[in-house]
Amino acid sequence: CSCGEPPTGSCSLLCVGTEKTISSDGGGGGGGYRNARHGPVFTQEPSDSVFPLRSEDNKVNNHLCLCVRLYRWKVDGRYIDMDLNYNLVEGNLLINHPHATHHGGVYQCIATNVFGTIVSREAKVQFAYLQNFSRKSRNTVSVREGQAVVLLCGPPPHNGGTTLLQQKKVFLLQDTRRFVSQRTGNLYIAKVEASDVGNYTCVVRNMMTNATAYSSPTPVELRRDGEHAPLLAPLIEVQFPESLHVTKGTSVKLECFALGNPVPSITWRRTDGNPLPGKIKINHSNGVLEIPYFRPEDAGVYECVAENSRGKNVAKGQLTLKDVHMAIEANLQWECKASGKPKPVYRWLKNGEPLVPEDRILVEGGRLAVPRINLLDSGMYQCLAENEHGAIYASAELKVVASSPDFSSSPVKKSMLIQRGGEVIMECRPHASPRASISWRRGGEFLKDSTRRTIMGDGTLRISNISESDGGRYTCVARNPFGTSSSTGTLVVKEPTKITVPPLSVDATVGESIVLPCEVSGDSSLDPTFKWFFNGKLIDFNRQDHFEMIGGSAGDLMVRNIQLKHSGKYVCMVHTVVDSVSAAAHLIVRGPPGAPEGLIVGEITDSTAQLSWESGPDNHSPVTTYSIQARTPFSIGWQAVRTVPDSVPGQMFHATVIDLNPWVDYEFRVVASNNVGVGEPSMQSKQIRTKAAVPEVAPGNVSGGGGRRGELVIQWEPIPEELQSGEEFGYVVAFRPLGTSTWKQTVLASPDASRYTFRNDSVPPLSQFEVKVGVYNNKGEGPSSHVVVVYSAEEEPSEPPSRVWTRTLSASEIEVYWEPITQTASSWKIIGYEVLCWEEGMQESDAEMVRVTDTAALLSGLKGSTVYLISVRAQNSAGAGPSSPAVNVTTKKPPPSQPPGNIEWNLTNSKIFLSWEHVKAMGNESEVTGYKVLYRQNWLGKTSVVETNRTSMALQVPSGEDYLIEIKALSDGGDGSSSGPIRIPKMSSKRELFLSFTIHRIHFWYNRFKVSRVPSTKFCLITMNPTGTMCLLMSVFVFFRS
Repeated sequence: CSCGEPPTGSCSLLCVGTEKTISSDGGGGGGGYRNARHGPVFTQEPSDSVFPLRSEDNKVNNHLCLCVRLYRWKVDGRYIDMDLNYNLVEGNLLINHPHATHHGGVYQCIATNVFGTIVSREAKVQFAYLQNFSRKSRNTVSVREGQAVVLLCGPPPHNGGTTLLQQKKVFLLQDTRRFVSQRTGNLYIAKVEASDVGNYTCVVRNMMTNATAYSSPTPVELRRDGEHAPLLAPLIEVQFPESLHVTKGTSVKLECFALGNPVPSITWRRTDGNPLPGKIKINHSNGVLEIPYFRPEDAGVYECVAENSRGKNVAKGQLTLKDVHMAIEANLQWECKASGKPKPVYRWLKNGEPLVPEDRILVEGGRLAVPRINLLDSGMYQCLAENEHGAIYASAELKVVASSPDFSSSPVKKSMLIQRGGEVIMECRPHASPRASISWRRGGEFLKDSTRRTIMGDGTLRISNISESDGGRYTCVARNPFGTSSSTGTLVVKEPTKITVPPLSVDATVGESIVLPCEVSGDSSLDPTFKWFFNGKLIDFNRQDHFEMIGGSAGDLMVRNIQLKHSGKYVCMVHTVVDSVSAAAHLIVRGPPGAPEGLIVGEITDSTAQLSWESGPDNHSPVTTYSIQARTPFSIGWQAVRTVPDSVPGQMFHATVIDLNPWVDYEFRVVASNNVGVGEPSMQSKQIRTKAAVPEVAPGNVSGGGGRRGELVIQWEPIPEELQSGEEFGYVVAFRPLGTSTWKQTVLASPDASRYTFRNDSVPPLSQFEVKVGVYNNKGEGPSSHVVVVYSAEEEPSEPPSRVWTRTLSASEIEVYWEPITQTASSWKIIGYEVLCWEEGMQESDAEMVRVTDTAALLSGLKGSTVYLISVRAQNSAGAGPSSPAVNVTTKKPPPSQPPGNIEWNLTNSKIFLSWEHVKAMGNESEVTGYKVLYRQNWLGKTSVVETNRTSMALQVPSGEDYLIEIKALSDGGDGSSSGPIRIPKMSSKRELFLSFTIHRIHFWYNRFKVSRVPSTKFCLITMNPTGTMCLLMSVFVFFRS
């Protein structure tokens, strides 16, 4: 039935009933009835209704509709008389101009038809509102990272559909770690992270009035006490009721969320093993399971499973449907449970009237028992639970049915395949009321129980140890007082599948490849399927680089490039349509040992340290030895150190490190070795410092000599910091004249000192001293070096070099020569000479100086046509001696400044012919004595030089490369100005190439250019850039001849 739109300013209540014809399987063995009519059933009952209330008129325009067959209405327990405010529209109760005061209350619908009467649940009519949260500030929640936390919402008083949200800066996105319960409004965080810090606000929205209320913020901060949150098994904090009655066609939501560390995963399942229906909706956090359009097949026990690495927790709840269909003469037992405070009292109604206990009917609280039910027991039953605060109803129809056996919905399986030697179970479950008696026959022969055949109490036939003779047609015969029916199936016996070549347990070494075989035999008509499992998990060959299925018809498994992670149990499972067999093997992978653990440094001395550790994984190959490595701020990386015992066996987990340097910071690590190889090192130990001690190393390479007159210079190599053995390190320098017995000592408190100079003008030059250098620190004085003999400083030379003469080479170079000083005295030793050069008219103090060790020197960079004064003096370790008398010398005239001009070149075969104009020297320049031609391949090639006294020449050069050529004039004053580089392009080696090019005399017109006048077979364009370099701007014409 349907309801039309109510008039404006009205509301109505729903109470929808039906008498529809239904089909049923008879349930519980009783059944087979079809097209049966039944008593009134509420397909939609009046429910608690909240209407938005407008402040100006306290009226609403919403409406709600319900349809019944035979009906009456009550409000607050009183039957309603129809008047101007109440109307019935096709069985619907329509309330005109509703008022909050006059029309609020508890409404109930009574529905009756020829089968009986039922009373609807009570519906409370209220008006929607939403009050504000208290403005009182909320306390800060302090929590460690990794702990769980629950933020309470505490919604304000409200009526009407509400949505509960938690807000940070934006509305919170729920995930597997965070969940907002729509039942309580609380925010549950399974494991707190640093990103969770902030202020949280609970937001309540009234879906009818669109009003919204915001709570005060709840601050969340991390506790910084240095402690870590422990790992915890899941604790289910939000869960659904243990028992829930659901009306057919309605939607039900179950909430479930758990706290824990690590974050628990939430999964849902049915305890009867049936899969969850496809229509079920599970939100992103898996915390809400919604079953829309609840049907009979959805009833059952549902489980929420919360699981992490620390454990598992389960919450259960049973969903039941209200209507029941039972076979005649069955025993009815119903139980009704409700919660309330005070505890509710129960009453039972049948067809709307109180159910009175009698001989066959037992009512005990919420329990109803009716043994051996008959057709007269059919009807509408209701359980009423009430206390002083109200009453609630739960309704169900009892349909007592009687029918003959029927196999139409559950026939015997038509064909059953079973392996020889196996066991088969043939079910026989006809729908019959009362329950049918079952018998089996094979062909025309009825079967009886035997050692291999058993007919079970529910009619199931079980045959064990199947043989080929058991194949054939089997018929189940069902009988009850209302008739007989049968159903037939065929049993086909197949040869069992056997694994003929199973995988065998094997040892392997890291990096190897192995094959685990798996070959089978069986019925040729069956197609076996091979699957491999590794440590209980199916191997996905599309995602595994190390695993490959090989062998064609067999299922051999190849494991390539084996790693330690591949150790474990491998199972080959073979499936056919009739059986499944498996065989297992263990793979042990041997590899270098893992890193030792728990390294501890014990007692420390100035040169030793005691270490202890725990063994790491040996990776299936026993540890043979341990070695210890150390690192200091002075070492390059990790270095092996000596230990006691010298070789630490694999069964020993301690050793003493020896030969350490005192007062040095050390880190240690341990490395294990086995027959496979050397493993990874342990974590390094905490840095320790050895104790201080007296120095044990004396300075090396003690020597000396030199300095100025009256000085004794002593030198040595300083001791490195890692050998100083303690603080306040320094040196003790001792010396005495050779042949004496008294040592003079000086203490140098600097650890970096490497030189000491003793000054005394009375010390004769080149006197012999015995010298030694010792060391000390705050622990005492260490050893001294060997005694060595060191000479004191010598005196400066007292004589100048004799017979100094010169030779002028060019305008800029002079060679100077002299006789060496004869070393007759033992007081000084010549180590070199100083040559002084200054222009005439200048002072000797302004002279340029050149030091040499020979008796000749070349002075360059001089001015042309200039008079210079030159003197020489000897030098030893004490200084320079007196200068020789000055010698006058004049440099030659400068070379010509004009470069060669009008250069022409011809290239024929592998020869370059050059010609140029003679250079005329100016009056103040040296005369031209010849020319120098420089040529090289490209800019970076090696330069070759050819000299000539003519103005032309031919160069023999290989073909295939460009050449750069320069020409300079030669004179007594040196080389003249260069013509600048001339580029000659490379020549082909396949044909004779003839190129002709002329560079005429160029007038230097700054940056302007001119075109040379050349023969008709020659053409070029010449320009000058600011630096004076000539640039070829156009290509020359090239002529070929065969």
